[in-house]
Amino acid sequence: MTGRDRMVIIAICVLVVLGACWELVVSPERKQAATLGTQVGTASAQLATAEGQVDSARGAQAKYAAAYAAVVGLGKAVPASPEVPSLIYQIAQASNQKNVEFSSITTGGGGSPAAAPAATSAPAAFSPLPFTFVFNGSFEDLQHLFQQLDHFTVRTASGHLTVSGRLLTIQSVKLTPLTVATSSGQSPGKHPEMLGGTITATAYVLPPTQAGATTGAPAGATPASSAAPASSSAASSSATAPAVAKVTP
Repeated sequence: MTGRDRMVIIAICVLVVLGACWELVVSPERKQAATLGTQVGTASAQLATAEGQVDSARGAQAKYAAAYAAVVGLGKAVPASPEVPSLIYQIAQASNQKNVEFSSITTGGGGSPAAAPAATSAPAAFSPLPFTFVFNGSFEDLQHLFQQLDHFTVRTASGHLTVSGRLLTIQSVKLTPLTVATSSGQSPGKHPEMLGGTITATAYVLPPTQAGATTGAPAGATPASSAAPASSSAASSSATAPAVAKVTP
């Protein structure tokens, strides 16, 4: 065997050893590296998704107070139950602020609720509760009071709702001179400055199918919006049957 043949044999042996090393060591490592790369890519995608969820959760947490306040406000504007004592208390407070006497409240618009005009114009999915309110005061004070009642719930230009009391739809307003008793021995006469103001309006209640959806937040806000009624006689009024409640400021 010549030296050239030995060189060829040695070269062939080296190539065989290198090929065996490649198959036994390098190739499995490359496959494992590719697998690890795929796993790293999947983990990175999961991390990005988790970070996005965390950011969304933090944003929701930051907006929670405002969202909860909005739900409570909606529950105050349209509660899940009639809450007539709360409505009387709100109107009595507004009357006292405007120096107006809250004389009486009649449920059912003076008749059955189904016969009231407001029953045909109620917002979608709301149950109407017609009322008739009677107030005594000067023209200016009554005007300011009526404006406040009409703005218990207002939609702003940006589309948000500003809620300070029950949602009321006012159908009619009637002003009449107030008849007062004069000195003994004389017949009652007209008071030159005081007027009697009668408002026909409708409040609203969520239907039973939707009332359960507000059990969490709005129901929790009910105690704040349904404080003690203006008087014990006012608390006896009911929204399910026509009745008249005299309110003593």
